[in-house]
This record gives sequence, structure tokens and C-alpha cells, in this order.
Amino acid sequence: MCLNCGCGEPSERHKPGDIILDDLKRAAQNHNMEPEQAADNIHSAAKKLKEEGTIN
Repeated sequence: MCLNCGCGEPSERHKPGDIILDDLKRAAQNHNMEPEQAADNIHSAAKKLKEEGTIN
């Protein structure tokens, strides 16, 4: 769904910066983990950065 926009198309990169399923799979594979765990880690990191005021 270009995973970041939520359109429901996981393999469509609508814009250059979009994250697609292949990106997530590759990132997970680099660390011998499942894509869902990699996505959870990304969410946790973003949440922490927001709480710290690093991102808004």
C-alpha cells in the first residue's frame, strides 16, 4: 500500500520516497527477522522519536 500511505497496494511506489513491501522484506531479511517485526520496530522507533520531540 506503498506501506506508508495506506492505499492497500503494498507493491506500488506512488512517489519516490514511498516504502513498499519489497523494501520492508529486504530490511527484515538484513537482520534475520520477519517483516512484521521490522515494521513493529519502525513504529516503536517513530513513536519514541515523537515522544522525545525529535519528530512531530
